[in-house]
Amino acid sequence: MIDTLSGSRDSIEPKTRNIGFLLLKNFTMISLASAIEPLRMANQLSGKELYNWYTLTEDGEPVRASDGINITPDGAMTGSFELDTVIVAGGVNITRSYSKRELSWLQSMGRKGRKIGGICTGAYMLAEAGLLNGYECSAHWECIASLQEAFPKVNCTNRLFSVDRDRITSSGGTVPLDMMLNMIKQEHGYQLSAAISEMFICDRIRNETDHQRIPLRHVLGTTQPKLVEVVALMEANLEEAIELDELASYVGLSRRQLERLFQKYLQCSPSRYYLKLRLTRARQLLKQTSMSIIEVASACGFVSTPHFSKCYREHIGIPPREERMGMRNNRPGDTLISTVSPQLGLYDRMPEMLQSTTALAALTEAQSEPSYGSVALQ
Repeated sequence: MIDTLSGSRDSIEPKTRNIGFLLLKNFTMISLASAIEPLRMANQLSGKELYNWYTLTEDGEPVRASDGINITPDGAMTGSFELDTVIVAGGVNITRSYSKRELSWLQSMGRKGRKIGGICTGAYMLAEAGLLNGYECSAHWECIASLQEAFPKVNCTNRLFSVDRDRITSSGGTVPLDMMLNMIKQEHGYQLSAAISEMFICDRIRNETDHQRIPLRHVLGTTQPKLVEVVALMEANLEEAIELDELASYVGLSRRQLERLFQKYLQCSPSRYYLKLRLTRARQLLKQTSMSIIEVASACGFVSTPHFSKCYREHIGIPPREERMGMRNNRPGDTLISTVSPQLGLYDRMPEMLQSTTALAALTEAQSEPSYGSVALQ
């Protein structure tokens, strides 16, 4: 037999992973879809049932997502699902979205050695269950502060997602897609994760080193409108930086008053904060575009490439050229054949379709589509 993932002969058939998604009240649909869709595509592109997924609720009854759509789950959380991993799908009003019974069940899953995860605000429930004590975790920026305050034993981070031993947590929106792609990469190789990324038209697969951009308004609230206004001006003028005196005059402050505000609330000088914004933008351009380093330096307000490189190395830790090389080494398209290939290795357990799971049903449906196999693995 030829393994469609690696091309090696007589390879061991990978074990199917069973992942349960516990849907809390008002969970965010986009985060759930971003977590499940990579699993579906992993099955489709490999032609194998690498993953099964199940949607669960406390009692098996339908649950309403934050967008108002009612979802009928595959069953109750206490059903006879042989789960390897349990992921809590959180959303809005997280502190009022779960019950003691759900907490108890989640704790039992932890005692059984299951991998436990949370998406969007799901990490809050994991922390409440005591399953994140001593672990690093990620959650949507809206609940990071409250999570850290309520659970000091949890090491909160503003990274997009965190993988710490048998705990996987991510922020919201489309970030679960990146977390699952990284999981698939670890379990089945870069080629498959890159192919999935290509199918979903992702510019790149973000990793654990990427951070959430927390809006300053959320950090400061409404207490410092002038500081928020100055930062907005900085963000809108990265290519041609505005002088500090001019920024201060725009908001009716003196230079000294503005410097004091930055030191008090952002723990740095205005010039250093402005530089950080420009370098953050430069990093995005280096990793996500084909702009030359000279063009990136100019677009971010640096008068010369050597000065840009010096600042980048000092603040980011590596020179721009190495950042760019890292991006090129992870381009999804480098490992793909974008031609129709019916020889993906069609699913060879068709007699078991009568015992179809959600994952297998989706794979079977995909095989009947004209576009099936439009992205092939080498």
